[in-house]
Amino acid sequence: MSTSRSVPIGAVALASVAALFFVLPLAGLVWKAPWSALAHELNDHEVRQALALSLVCSLWATALSMVVGVPLAWVLARAEFPGRRILRALTTLPMVLPPVVGGVALLLAFGRRGLVGQWLDQWFGIRLTFTTAGAVLAEAFVAMPFLVLTAEAGFRSADQRYEDAARTLGARPWTVFRRVTLPLVAPSLAAGAVLAWARALGEFGATITFAGNFPGTTQTTPLRVYALLESRPPAAIALSLVLLAVSLAVLVGLRRRWLGTAG
Repeated sequence: MSTSRSVPIGAVALASVAALFFVLPLAGLVWKAPWSALAHELNDHEVRQALALSLVCSLWATALSMVVGVPLAWVLARAEFPGRRILRALTTLPMVLPPVVGGVALLLAFGRRGLVGQWLDQWFGIRLTFTTAGAVLAEAFVAMPFLVLTAEAGFRSADQRYEDAARTLGARPWTVFRRVTLPLVAPSLAAGAVLAWARALGEFGATITFAGNFPGTTQTTPLRVYALLESRPPAAIALSLVLLAVSLAVLVGLRRRWLGTAG
């Protein structure tokens, strides 16, 4: 293992404080975990229901992000048009926007009296608020930017000479995109999809604001943790451990992709 030859002791001390700042809350969670009753707490019907709903909603949110996010990433990476920087900023805005504000924005856009929601209700009878579909939409709203940013970086770094060669051989644009471009950026798409899924799995603020907190319908795992904090803290801690384990596994699994190292 290699180390820097000259690291000031002061920097090491501050780095240690920073590390403890992140480690101590997680250590507290592990310390207070009801290890002896962990299986019992996770076997509760409503807990299992929330876990299953989280899995379904997060997977659908990831699928939705892939369907519309990959073309958006390709346009941002390859096309030149006025307002591209503004579009990119708007695309990544949910990453820094307070989740509750995102939920309010979704309500004003897709609620029954919203900008688009009123027409969906009147013309097609579609209501998204306080439904499972609404939970999926809220999760996709906050998760898609992770996919778009990762995919855009992949499209930008892909060697376009292969695409040019395919066009020279007579391949049509869709064939080039499907047979050449997508395989080139597949690792970036996979990493972005996993990040989007993990973010969707842990989404709370936008979901509870736009879709509500109804068991079996919109109460995903983070919302169940919130509901259990007062009534059954051990169950809340057990569910928190599940989310912690998933998040840690995602970060460790993608470390090679982001840092180019297995160390």
